[in-house]
Amino acid sequence: MKTTSSHGLHGASLCTPYLLLVPLGLLAVLLVLPSLGSSNARSDGLGVLCGGAGADGYSVSSGADESKASALPPRRAELFSLLVGVLTMPNRRERRDIVRMAYALQPPAPPGVARVDVRFVFCSVTDPVEAALVAVEARRHGDILVLNCTENMNDGKTHAYLSSVPRLFASAPYDYVMKTDDDTYLRVAALAEELRGKPRDDVYLGHGFAVGDDPMPFMHGMGYVVSWDVARWVSTNEEILRHNDTHGPEDLLVGKWLNIGGKGRNRYSLKPRMYDLNWFMDNFRPDTIAVHMLKDNRRWAAAFRYFNVTAGIKPSDLYHLP
Repeated sequence: MKTTSSHGLHGASLCTPYLLLVPLGLLAVLLVLPSLGSSNARSDGLGVLCGGAGADGYSVSSGADESKASALPPRRAELFSLLVGVLTMPNRRERRDIVRMAYALQPPAPPGVARVDVRFVFCSVTDPVEAALVAVEARRHGDILVLNCTENMNDGKTHAYLSSVPRLFASAPYDYVMKTDDDTYLRVAALAEELRGKPRDDVYLGHGFAVGDDPMPFMHGMGYVVSWDVARWVSTNEEILRHNDTHGPEDLLVGKWLNIGGKGRNRYSLKPRMYDLNWFMDNFRPDTIAVHMLKDNRRWAAAFRYFNVTAGIKPSDLYHLP
């Protein structure tokens, strides 16, 4: 049975091949996932989208029926579209379940303003056990994106993501692409309001850092947005790979690529509304767009309490008594 959040989730769940032909069905996914990838972290545009969504809002859903879908859901007439890629690792299943709930229980973006699709991003899943579990997860939730790279954090995964997305979604491009982490609580409606009045081209937005005389050379890795043209430029810029410039702190490197290339000139810092949660967990803000460093369940629970995620849930909603 398919379930969605109260604000609705966009489209039908699916496991759609892009640039690699992946047969439908769980067995096929089990066979294909271990074979995707290469011995290094560069991306040649190969990837598999196991993605889907519900009917009306953020693209987080469950109960996929692959036989009823063979392509991405059609774009609607929103002002803009945003792809949120949550970089994670196969063994963080409990964390992904928490993040899915965090998105599913949020208020929607304002009607007609934004289409927001959320995908969990892996590199190649080579361990047979992890591959089997990820395949089941992809079939159940339909929100998995597998890249052609070796799993890592600061050794090229972000480049693989940004350079693959324009090719994976070439037939139905987004206006914006976001990279974020699985320890970041992103309030999507608040971000949509920020993007609403921004340009659709040459955008680089996040928690900006000042270095010397440069007020914003790069954005904090907790989460940043680039416009589609910037992501497309990354995907076609062979100089980044030629100079082996994908190894190191990914947030610094993205800023470096854009600075050298003269890209992302429309820069916006959402600091202090994007921030790290402190040790005492007492620096939440009511106007938060993203809070980072939710490294354990206790910190996620604190975020849910502060933002009233569980408000209105009655005991009768939790227990089914005879």
